[in-house]
Amino acid sequence: MKNISLIGSTGSIGRQVLNVVRANPDKFKICALVCNSPSEEFKKQIEEFKPAYAYVASQDKDAVQAARLDEADIIFNAAGGFAGLEYSLTAVENGKRLALANKETLVCAGSLIKSRAEMTGAEILPVDSEHSAIWQCLNYDLSTPFKKLIITASGGAFRNLTKDELEKVTPEQALNHPTWKMGAKITVDSATLMNKGYEVIEAHELYDCPYEKIQTVLQPTSIVHSLVEFGDGGVLAQMGTPSMELPITLALTYPERIKGTTTPLDFKKAFNLEFLPLIRKNYPLYDLALSCGEAGGTLPCALNGADEVAVHAFLNKKISFTRIYSVVSEVVSATVREDIKSFEQLTEVDRKARQRAEEFIRRL
Repeated sequence: MKNISLIGSTGSIGRQVLNVVRANPDKFKICALVCNSPSEEFKKQIEEFKPAYAYVASQDKDAVQAARLDEADIIFNAAGGFAGLEYSLTAVENGKRLALANKETLVCAGSLIKSRAEMTGAEILPVDSEHSAIWQCLNYDLSTPFKKLIITASGGAFRNLTKDELEKVTPEQALNHPTWKMGAKITVDSATLMNKGYEVIEAHELYDCPYEKIQTVLQPTSIVHSLVEFGDGGVLAQMGTPSMELPITLALTYPERIKGTTTPLDFKKAFNLEFLPLIRKNYPLYDLALSCGEAGGTLPCALNGADEVAVHAFLNKKISFTRIYSVVSEVVSATVREDIKSFEQLTEVDRKARQRAEEFIRRL
């Protein structure tokens, strides 16, 4: 029986974690739940899973304690946004096994998180479907040599639209992802391909991989989750239906595999494994993310803070879809790169990026 401390229990990933726990009551127990703000759903989760600890982060200053509980075998970070970073940092500083679904942890603070994990012996297990796929292709051994990492992208909801058509798209259209069911922020980031830029930065950090050895390709059906090319020319791919419950289950059961809750691929029916090249000029936010990742330091943190504000403004119909790039690029241009030194420093970088983004939006 593994005890799980779940951060971000009411979000899309958090709810799927609970589905996996619900399906395996003999293997997992929830010892702590954390959500961002109070809700009826959170009350129901507490009633059902009866955790020893339950925190509402916006009200409980000690909510971060959930990431260091002695009785927790796994800290599962499914929190969204920069707010999830402190939980990850707390977990690795306390030598915990961290199942990581919070992209911002490695995007904003990759070098800090890795150095702290090396000091304490903490394990970081990838939950993103792309990074779980790479992890599986490497046989769970991050020291396995490879030639190239190939990350797949569906291309988002607007893959075939012209620039003029993109000017007119609505939040409702952006949230209608063709293959995945996800939270609002990540769905919009998938449409801009910012999300894929984040994943390239994560791959660079997770696998100590130079950026020139990471490639992104379009795989519109989202069946191939990522691939690894080896020195002899062989390529391994991990496939499955577009569902997060497989990588979630694997992070919870590693190094074992158990019967999952996802519907397997049906090889009695035809399905498409088409791959298409990524035309980078069509996705300026992807390019911006990679340039920030390559520059390193605090720039990815500023990028992320600005994007959170810009996407929120788009979802609230304050700016157009194409203005997301305008806002984020403006903030990145105004940010002076520094080497990462501390969580407090990154918190200030995030605050300034958000402030600049909000000021720019008000001037539009």
